[in-house]
Amino acid sequence: MVTRKHTGLFLLALCAAIWAYWNGLSEAFFRWESQEEYSHGFLIPLVTLYILWEKKGLILSSVAAPQWSGVWLIVIASIVFLIGEVSALYLLIQYAFVLALIGISLVTIGKGTRYTVTPILLLLFAIPLPYVIEVLLTAKLQLISSSLGVSFIRLCQIPVFLEGNVIDLGVYQLQVVEACSGLRYLFPLMSLGFIAAYFYQASFWKRALVFLATIPITILMNSFRIGAIGVLVDNWGISMAEGFLHDFEGWIIFMACAVLLFILIWVLEKLTNKGGSVAAVFAVVDTPLPTAEQNKSVQQLSSKPLIVAILFLIGSGVVAQFLDQRTEKFPEHRSFVNYPLQLGDWKGKHEKLDAPVIEKLGMTDYLLANYHNDEGTFVNFYVAYYQSQRKGVSPHSPRVCIPGGGWEIAEFERTEANNHPVNRVLIKKGNQRQLVYYWFQGHGRIIANEYINKWYLFVDSVFKNRTDGALVRYTIAVGQHEDIKVAEAKILSFMAESESQLNNYIVD
Repeated sequence: MVTRKHTGLFLLALCAAIWAYWNGLSEAFFRWESQEEYSHGFLIPLVTLYILWEKKGLILSSVAAPQWSGVWLIVIASIVFLIGEVSALYLLIQYAFVLALIGISLVTIGKGTRYTVTPILLLLFAIPLPYVIEVLLTAKLQLISSSLGVSFIRLCQIPVFLEGNVIDLGVYQLQVVEACSGLRYLFPLMSLGFIAAYFYQASFWKRALVFLATIPITILMNSFRIGAIGVLVDNWGISMAEGFLHDFEGWIIFMACAVLLFILIWVLEKLTNKGGSVAAVFAVVDTPLPTAEQNKSVQQLSSKPLIVAILFLIGSGVVAQFLDQRTEKFPEHRSFVNYPLQLGDWKGKHEKLDAPVIEKLGMTDYLLANYHNDEGTFVNFYVAYYQSQRKGVSPHSPRVCIPGGGWEIAEFERTEANNHPVNRVLIKKGNQRQLVYYWFQGHGRIIANEYINKWYLFVDSVFKNRTDGALVRYTIAVGQHEDIKVAEAKILSFMAESESQLNNYIVD
């Protein structure tokens, strides 16, 4: 066996990595517990440990001289980790931890890492997506699942109308919410597909096909579920889409997805490996543990790379602890309660969001007001202000949220208005039309592109220790026979009046 000293140093390195990266790991635990989409995350580390234990004979028989490349990998992981700590981008911390584990393997068992790297990479499927990417992906999947689900309902000769993610059955309306987007199936099924591909003793293209097939299987089966719920609701009422039955249908569909995945493997073997058995391609070769003679050379392994790696991990942890003591700068903010309701010829009235909506959006302060002028023109004015965006909470892009509630984006362009960049969006719902202008504002910048805004947020979190910012949105209804240019002139007029005051509430 490997010497006790080497084993002890390995365990010390592992503990140092967990200690140093704990902020990111604890955030992953929180997401596993609070979001059903990632509840499978609790199982992934256990599966990784099981695979490593099951392969222990093969791993120990392949132990070779520790590689200094593992130290460099840990150095890279430490840099990424510290950037994640400074900017509070937990995704960077979590990915850096996986990279550090591969580095620890290299400085412990050298070339034997070729048998540990895949189980370690499995941990990537336990890492939650950033909220902004999750929201974008959810919105896309909602629309795709709604469209395919309605197609299934129509196959059953049931009249149905689709507006965005709202399925109108006449008597009942079903809204395909975030929980029905398919993410709750996609991430666990991709994990299952990765595990199946790992154990699948076949050529690379077959393994890749099994893994990639999890995406269309998830989308199609989730759409089938939505369609089936629509058919059940049409025949037996809205209770078919609520409570225990709704959740039970979800479990049935996930199990069906898993079955389809293994049917795919069976079909592949029948088509490409005639005469072979599916059981044979999943057979595990039992490699005996190395004998004392085989371990004789292993006992002479150098511990220097492992010791250097431990020092880097401990050093990273110490620096991270120091960074945690750094208090984020929060600029003074005037409450939007004081925002004037008289702006030139425009008079406004404050509106309130529901408490669950406020909790979901996670903003520090907001302004929601309807302004009108003497001509009877109404403009909805909304500003969501975030004092800090370090915990993954940030403004939801209207481009993502608009399709909810049946609205569809008819036109979208990035342009300029009032001498700064804006997003101009024309949305439709049946015969209704609305014109929307929005942008992101903070730190003296007005930015239309949400991804460029995220980049500046990251840069400012590192160099200015600030992550405050706001989403600014204006909305005006466009009459059925009204020229879009007339509505545009009205909303631009109100924007010119309101922006001079807005700068007093969003600090540069």
